[in-house]
Amino acid sequence: MAGPAYTRLQVDDRRRQLLELGARLFATHSYAELSMAKIAREAGISKALLYHYFPSKQDFFVATIRQGAEEIARRTEPDPDLPPFEALAGSLDAFLGWIDENETAYRKLMESVGSVPEVKALIDQIRDATSARILDGLEAGQPPPPKLRAAARAWLWFMDGAILDWLEHRDMSRSELRDFLLGSLAGSLSAAGTP
Repeated sequence: MAGPAYTRLQVDDRRRQLLELGARLFATHSYAELSMAKIAREAGISKALLYHYFPSKQDFFVATIRQGAEEIARRTEPDPDLPPFEALAGSLDAFLGWIDENETAYRKLMESVGSVPEVKALIDQIRDATSARILDGLEAGQPPPPKLRAAARAWLWFMDGAILDWLEHRDMSRSELRDFLLGSLAGSLSAAGTP
């Protein structure tokens, strides 16, 4: 006798399982390629059950992205016992490590920034928090000088461009990329008037 077609899981376990599946699916398929029916089939559940957890594909996508962002935040939390520059170097190295492990997901995330408003809002939120962390480490004051604020925020955009170039060409080591990014931040901050 065959067993049931679906496995009954606790609510939190099912949601976690669906988000893990979402991370894999959205890393290998474009947003447009996936439907709720396809996602439900991949999960081995009914479409109705998927809609119970996520009212739309966009809600599912955003929840998946948020979970990924939380993982990155945990991995890149700076060590408070280190001087600011060393803490930043450690965080950057952890971030590059995550990208190395999740290259396709990172590329898909960067591609979706322009097409999914919630993803753009999430990326903006992460960039705001990261630039604030950099400025706090510099003891830039509240509010920070405009040039210094602009340098920190612009560096984050520059960083994404440099990372995408690295992923495309792979002609630098990860540590060379990290050092290049740290040097570019130092140059930007120096141009903004930081000694």
